[in-house]
Amino acid sequence: MQGMDDRAAVAAAPTTHGPSPLRTAARLVGAVFLIVGVLGFVPGITVGHEHLRFAGVESEAFLLGLFQVSVLHNSLHLLYGIAGFIFASTASAAHKYLILGGMGYLILAIIGMSWNFNRDPNFIPVNGWDDALHTVLGIGMIGLGYLAYRKHRSVYGPF
Repeated sequence: MQGMDDRAAVAAAPTTHGPSPLRTAARLVGAVFLIVGVLGFVPGITVGHEHLRFAGVESEAFLLGLFQVSVLHNSLHLLYGIAGFIFASTASAAHKYLILGGMGYLILAIIGMSWNFNRDPNFIPVNGWDDALHTVLGIGMIGLGYLAYRKHRSVYGPF
């Protein structure tokens, strides 16, 4: 009878493959990036859509009239969104996606704020609005990763 109790306990124990806050957060962030990536290609939502270029500062298309985008920029948002769903496969991977992805966005914001776009190579167009958004995204993703991990740990224990 002891073996039966052990199997029931294992079956009832939460796993990192269950619906953890980390996995949910990674999926949510991934969904937002997918939506933004698609909207970057939609005329009307992207002002100056006819001036959308593959890459570089020559692209004069602006998502919501504020954020400078290009085909490459939009494609990176789509890939980042897909990555959110892939990394949501486990709580540990979702945590890494949120923390490292947030750090990546903070680095991108710092680069964006320090480059001289008329002189330095710039294959992904960004402007001041992009830099501000990248800063908020970086801080938000790291914060979400931290808060979701605390919630995950309180329910499931450490990884």
